[in-house]
Amino acid sequence: MAWRFLLSAILLLALAGPGLAQSPKVWRHGVIEPKSDAGFVMTASRRNFGDKFGLKLETLSLKNGQIALKAVLAGDIDSAETGAGEAIIAAAAGADLKIIGCNWPGLPHAVFVKSDIADVQGLKGKTIAASAPGSLPELLIRSLLEKSSIPMADVRIASLGGDLDRYKALTAGVVDAAVISSECVPIAPKSVRLMLAGRDVIPNFMRLCIVVAGKTARERADEAARFLAAEITAARYAVSHRDETVALTREVTGMKPDDPRPEFVFDETVKKRDFDPDVPIPMDKLAWMEEQLKKTGNVRQALDLAKLVHPEIRTKGLALAGN
Repeated sequence: MAWRFLLSAILLLALAGPGLAQSPKVWRHGVIEPKSDAGFVMTASRRNFGDKFGLKLETLSLKNGQIALKAVLAGDIDSAETGAGEAIIAAAAGADLKIIGCNWPGLPHAVFVKSDIADVQGLKGKTIAASAPGSLPELLIRSLLEKSSIPMADVRIASLGGDLDRYKALTAGVVDAAVISSECVPIAPKSVRLMLAGRDVIPNFMRLCIVVAGKTARERADEAARFLAAEITAARYAVSHRDETVALTREVTGMKPDDPRPEFVFDETVKKRDFDPDVPIPMDKLAWMEEQLKKTGNVRQALDLAKLVHPEIRTKGLALAGN
């Protein structure tokens, strides 16, 4: 009986061994509060695209890019989708970060104004809802005024919170203009209108990149590449499956069936190529971002951008994802 017991135990271990060896490893990825674009960033984890690459992907929603970067550096998450500008600022201050790809090169934000403002010159003497110096809204307004030869002193900048706060301030008449996401186009009242798309004002602006801690890039490059392969595969699927991506957006955000924003954002994103499934690392755009952040004082020391990026992980991730 002892021999039978031992043989049974050996057989059970033999059967369990492969299963245990193949158990996928958890990879925790942070994203900034998904809104009407949620379907693009949540497909990988919600539709189990990590399984093929031996990973169980978990996507966590975080309040903003600064929190995301702190979580990456603390090891609370393995990667994060965060603002390229925030990554540059953190790296310039000494943070050990690596950009392994940029999935949102396009800018979905725009300058919305009261309907009675005809053009950019009409912004003189007006109050514009933006955000802190160096932020996307502030950089967009600054660039627009510079191109139009309007001194910053000729307008009043109201530093407000997120898109929703700025949208409410504009529709309530508290401000005359605001930088908000273009997803507001289909729901905006007739009292406001989209004056200029951000991508037309600052085409070199890089919205979001995927970052990991330097330690992760050095010690877990293979895992990072497999994670990126899963993200690439999921992103390619998302842009080519409109109905499923829109449905996932509603599932994640709880938007009602009659809310037009998920469909609008999907169509606009794909048409304008604001989302790039192959996660490039455009050094020219990152260099432009650094220069703008130097002007605003957010970056005080010269930064070697070549040390901030890790193209080898992206190259391997693309190879794993295939065509």
